Amino acid sequence: MKHIVIFDRAGAFAENKDVARDIRIKEILPILAQDEEVTLDFDKVDAATQSFVHALISDILRKYGGNTLDHIFFKSCNITVQKIIGIVVEYMQEGMGVEGDQGDGF
Repeated sequence: MKHIVIFDRAGAFAENKDVARDIRIKEILPILAQDEEVTLDFDKVDAATQSFVHALISDILRKYGGNTLDHIFFKSCNITVQKIIGIVVEYMQEGMGVEGDQGDGF
């Protein structure tokens, strides 16, 4: 399992969607392509914008489906970050016509 520390790339306030896109393209997608799991560690991240999280995971969910969340784990998320991730995941699942709880991966 690959471990990605978000704070090291985005700081305490994860807002830069270009950074999120780079993490997605250069790190998350290659791991998932090898059918491996990835942990996105939000330790020391006080807050994240919806656009950051959207750039981080939405394209993955769109291309690979909601079951991809079985391979992505979110670690050390405070309640603020959990809510933002939940909003993005729910929005993407609604857009894909997925109903029900897929789990939150926290």
